[in-house]
Amino acid sequence: MNALHLLATAVKPVENNPVLNISIFLAFVAVTLIIVIRSGRNNKTAADYYTGGRSFTGPQNGFAIAGDYLSAASFLGIVGAIAVSGYDGFMYSIGFLVAWLVALLLVAELMRNTGKFTMADVLSFRLNQGPVRVAAATTTLAVCFFYLLAQMAGAGGLVSLLLGINDKLGQSIVVTVVGALMIVYVLVGGMKGTTWVQIVKAFLLIIGAFAMTIWVLAINGFSLSNLLDSAVAISASGADILAPGLKYGANPLDFISLALALVLGTAGLPHVLMRFYTVPTAKEARRSVVWAIWLIGAFYIFTLVLGFGAASLVGADTVLAAPGGVNSAAPLLALALGGPLLLGFISAIAFATILAVVAGITITAATSFAHDIYGSVIKKGKGNPDDEVKVARRTVIVIGILAIAGGIGVQGQNIAFLVALAFAVAASANLPTILYSLFWRGFTTRGAVWSMYGGLASAVLLIIFSPVFSGTETSMFGADVNFAIFPLSNPGIVSIPLGFFLGWLGSVTSTVKESPKLAAEMSVRSLTGHGAEKAVEH
Repeated sequence: MNALHLLATAVKPVENNPVLNISIFLAFVAVTLIIVIRSGRNNKTAADYYTGGRSFTGPQNGFAIAGDYLSAASFLGIVGAIAVSGYDGFMYSIGFLVAWLVALLLVAELMRNTGKFTMADVLSFRLNQGPVRVAAATTTLAVCFFYLLAQMAGAGGLVSLLLGINDKLGQSIVVTVVGALMIVYVLVGGMKGTTWVQIVKAFLLIIGAFAMTIWVLAINGFSLSNLLDSAVAISASGADILAPGLKYGANPLDFISLALALVLGTAGLPHVLMRFYTVPTAKEARRSVVWAIWLIGAFYIFTLVLGFGAASLVGADTVLAAPGGVNSAAPLLALALGGPLLLGFISAIAFATILAVVAGITITAATSFAHDIYGSVIKKGKGNPDDEVKVARRTVIVIGILAIAGGIGVQGQNIAFLVALAFAVAASANLPTILYSLFWRGFTTRGAVWSMYGGLASAVLLIIFSPVFSGTETSMFGADVNFAIFPLSNPGIVSIPLGFFLGWLGSVTSTVKESPKLAAEMSVRSLTGHGAEKAVEH
């Protein structure tokens, strides 16, 4: 144990083998590009590009859902949060897992049965198409942008660790390369290519995490108690890493706000909900959910072992001092366990994780703009589907450029924390409208628009005027600039209830009531799946 700890703390980023790391990276990129190119050859229609032609089986889609959901935040961010903050860090794992169950039980199958390509298909089904689709596309783009920031932060930190790059220019180049690759993946492969990359990536990520988990447990005699004791012995915080409050003890409201965002956010994530449109039937959608639950649940159990393994074998101080900061815990643990070869392999998996997730997010955002704004609002549903796909491809390039610029700005932030912000925006702007649309027949267009724009605006404004942007050493603008007037780092405790309240208030004060016939049709369709493959127009 002591020898391994000394190895982990003695190894510095410059002692890595950059040639080996880059070789493994290039091999991964080459394989995934081949998959994308081969899959992209079959993209002949809008349905092929947006949903992969609804051709995936339940198990395949289950792996793809896991691939979409298990992002850089799950692997790099959570392992780092546990290594540094102990119990408080593990709350990310609990929150993400419970959030998936909320999404499954409340909205997943109902959304799939009602929509065709995007979240807006469901939200606008029985409401006024124009304003609701524009609002839904706006919130989708905002959520996707925040999620992309987290992945780009992970990419910069990961490659910085591998190559020993610790300057802004080097990290900016890395983020730019990741953004360019993302654009190529989505332009060439569409949803089908992206899905296959996610399937491969999910399989490798879970296998890699499982192998490292077994390795860490073997070192500790397959005793979780021994592992926790080792982490306590190494940690400067001692036994406090096993108790609540190490990170959030000073401000419990911040923890409650984070928990609300994590648990409710998944059910409003457009790129996760869109996954259910890639299967042909409701039965396959249910099968994919079962597979996803097992895969995601197992992985979050692994994060507990990996996080405390990093705390005991690497040490929180070493993690924080490494290029990439807290996000470097999992790669450094791999280095401590298996040397440069395991480090290169695990980091390549993490890199593939980032590429797959950013591709999935990007195609969701591009589909939303092309289908909801261009196809349904500008062309009023009478446009050419091929033109929609062309608009989607151009949107991919714009989103890629914005993601690169934003990713450069958030280098050094904890990825799990950044994803929690995306969850807060999703839970504030999307979830109230989704639940009201599915379960409340009195919901109106005014309620939907107020809820989406109000939830989005409140969440974004509270984030801008919080310690996330200014006032602390870890803020985007540092401690020298301080315009933080909102004391919490996550806005969920205010913006989520506000989104629900505005949806209710807009509906009860609306003088224009919605069609009872369409409400009844939507209820039948959501419960039975009848007509799910048809265009959602009225």
